[in-house]
Amino acid sequence: MREGAMMNEIQYPVQGTRIWPAPPYHYHPGDYGKDPRNGHWMALTPNGMLADLSGHEVTEHGDGTITVSPSIRVTQPHGYELKVWHGFLEKGLWRLA
Repeated sequence: MREGAMMNEIQYPVQGTRIWPAPPYHYHPGDYGKDPRNGHWMALTPNGMLADLSGHEVTEHGDGTITVSPSIRVTQPHGYELKVWHGFLEKGLWRLA
């Protein structure tokens, strides 16, 4: 996916990739992993927004994928607009809420 892709240009569901271990500056859209500095689960949404999952329940599956609950909602200022991503990460697949 190209950088800066809009949500409506992304074809959902998006297959995520677990990174072992990866601090946030090594993430690509759809990646997730534990930050080795603090043990928190982090993710980069398919549209490129950094999500700290420490306030969520994260279930690890035998194949290395994760499921996060409740839903993930990320908001970030983007110029004069508020950029928002809201959806789910289930068994490594991202989908919109």
